[in-house]
Amino acid sequence: MSKAINDFRLKLGGKEYVPILVGGMGVDISTAELALEIARLGGIGHISDAMVPTVSDRRFKTKFVQEKQRKYKYNVGSTDKAVVQFDLERLAEAQRLHVGRTMEAKKGDGAVFVNCMEKLTMNNPRDTLQVRLLAAMDAEVEGITLSAGLHLGSMELMKDHPRFNDVLLGIIVSSARALRPFLKRAAKYKRLPDYIIVEGPLAGGHLGFGIDDWQEFDLKTIVPEVLNFLKENELDIPVIPAGGVFTGTDAVDFFESGSSAVQVATRFTVTNECGLPERTKHHYFEAEEEDIVVNTISPTGYPMRMLKQSPGIGSGIRPNCEAFGYILDNHGHCAYVEAYNRELEKKPEKISVPDKTCLCTHFRKFSIWTCGHYVYRLKDTTHKLENGKYQMLSAEEVFRDYQYSKDHAITLPEKKQSVSSDVSLAAA
Repeated sequence: MSKAINDFRLKLGGKEYVPILVGGMGVDISTAELALEIARLGGIGHISDAMVPTVSDRRFKTKFVQEKQRKYKYNVGSTDKAVVQFDLERLAEAQRLHVGRTMEAKKGDGAVFVNCMEKLTMNNPRDTLQVRLLAAMDAEVEGITLSAGLHLGSMELMKDHPRFNDVLLGIIVSSARALRPFLKRAAKYKRLPDYIIVEGPLAGGHLGFGIDDWQEFDLKTIVPEVLNFLKENELDIPVIPAGGVFTGTDAVDFFESGSSAVQVATRFTVTNECGLPERTKHHYFEAEEEDIVVNTISPTGYPMRMLKQSPGIGSGIRPNCEAFGYILDNHGHCAYVEAYNRELEKKPEKISVPDKTCLCTHFRKFSIWTCGHYVYRLKDTTHKLENGKYQMLSAEEVFRDYQYSKDHAITLPEKKQSVSSDVSLAAA
């Protein structure tokens, strides 16, 4: 008899959860509302701390970005961004606001985690990462998922916090090889991760593979390699596949071969609780497989999957590191800033930057449409209404479909009345 996700449970920190994690999509795409709804339903929802001062300004009417821009306004015309630094106390305040307010609102038997990216270097990689990690623990977050990097120094950054041994800690890796050095460092602090998310090459956004070889990898191959590696080293750590898990049956297949949960995201991008503008959600519904590209326009150096219609691709927008600057390395360099200045020198009257994009500005404006490979299947998860638009889903509808569906079936929501075709959609 076929099984459903609901026949399994994830055990973490002495508690049991519906074994569904919703990934932390930034900037505020995985909103607090989405994470809280997943927690209410018994799963684990992520918020992301990507560009958390921007998120705080939007949600709590703070002025973190404005203050930083005012402080460094004199440097806007300079190609040297080394002077542009984040106020660590203000960064901690933004993190505590975003995480703390979310935790205060939490209900249900599930959990809320925060996704922390190492590649968010912020012109001071070590200190800004430490501030974000410690402030999240201060704000009583239940778990921290370490992402976008090897995080070889992250345990050191957290080790003196009183919640270091209490908060659930996980790491996202793309291979057993990437996991090995992290575990070695973690063992030094007698603090192994509580869970390991194995993200395959079909995931959305940044990928942990090379641009030339990502197609050679398969999540169904990588996950057993990680499971075998842990078994060989007598380590009992839950493994959570991510990237391309589109149905509940996809998840069950992993559970029956030893995985403990799955992390999903793409199907939640078109829910009411997701932070994407409504027009962008409709672009996701309308996407075809040939619209999906993996490119190297991210200044981080990682390949990134997105829709080729993303308006931020090829944009020559002026860098605004004085206000943002989240991708600046510890020398104040950013690949987009360098590419922009190159194009500015060549053709100052009409700038287009084909090979890099300003992630700070375009992620903030939702104009780089990152997506999982199966985004083109979203149209099969809902109804197309009489006005030509697709019916939005609730997070509960998607979660319950994952939780109870069998045999790769997707249960469509109850069809609603078509809204007027002249209702204007939010700007992308």
